[in-house]
Amino acid sequence: MASHAAAAALPAWLRSSRPRFLILAPLCAGLAINAAWADGHAVARLDVMLVLIGALLAHAAVNLFNEHHDFHTGLDDMTERTPFSGGSGALPERPEAAGTVRAAALACVAGVVGIGIWFVWRVGPVMLVYGMLGLALVIAYTGWLTRRPWLCLLAPGAGFGLLMVLGAYQALTGTLSATAMAASLPPTLMVSALLLINQLPDIEPDRRVGRDHLAIRLGARGAARLAATLLAVAFGLVPLAWLAGALPNTAWLIGLALPALVWLVRGLWRLPAEVAQGELAPLLPLMGLNVLILLASLALLNVGLRLAA
Repeated sequence: MASHAAAAALPAWLRSSRPRFLILAPLCAGLAINAAWADGHAVARLDVMLVLIGALLAHAAVNLFNEHHDFHTGLDDMTERTPFSGGSGALPERPEAAGTVRAAALACVAGVVGIGIWFVWRVGPVMLVYGMLGLALVIAYTGWLTRRPWLCLLAPGAGFGLLMVLGAYQALTGTLSATAMAASLPPTLMVSALLLINQLPDIEPDRRVGRDHLAIRLGARGAARLAATLLAVAFGLVPLAWLAGALPNTAWLIGLALPALVWLVRGLWRLPAEVAQGELAPLLPLMGLNVLILLASLALLNVGLRLAA
């Protein structure tokens, strides 16, 4: 009976993991892998596979915990769902699957812990620092960090950028490098901008359930302009890192996404203030373009690093 119930809940927890967006994790972990190759390290295939799996499990765990929390707080019933925000809608449709979604989140965390133990054994206690900080972000983000504006802004980027890229690089090589540090900065800023933009449609519902993030504090227009600034700085750091010798010439491939970025920054800067009151028509195309630019620019940076190997 229990196995039948779990099988019936399978579609709900798969949707709750938001599989369409899980490509972000291997792109960020890939920066560490390709930076290691660009730096001349010989990397074990098993370690590469474990780094990618660990990144996917960590991302899925965040999504699952977020879906479970938003369902129980009632936030899912207040938000205007978009293709990029407001959750998957799986639990409002299948409330009996809530326990399975939480169990799936915990199983993902257990998988991350298991992989982390492997790398602690292989690399040393330094991996505990990445592991503990990463687990803290996974578990605390939805219920605690979303009530602290600046931490809420910085945490997603730090998780996918600094922790995931640098932690994976150290797991693969046992050390850190200027290449890894430089490669970690664009996703750090761009992922934080992504989450900030995705909070814009949910300003009022988030306020009602006690959240306190910068979209609430600054309003839609102020938050959009902050996100635009983060995106512009993220791209601007690449030539600076190249000038400093931290990134190879081929990292300039990320510049292929620059025309789309200019369009996005311009649109965000001119965003009308009314989007916070449910006028989403001007925002939705920008949200979609933002996702595409994030994924494309990280893919291009991965290719640039790989060509330098």
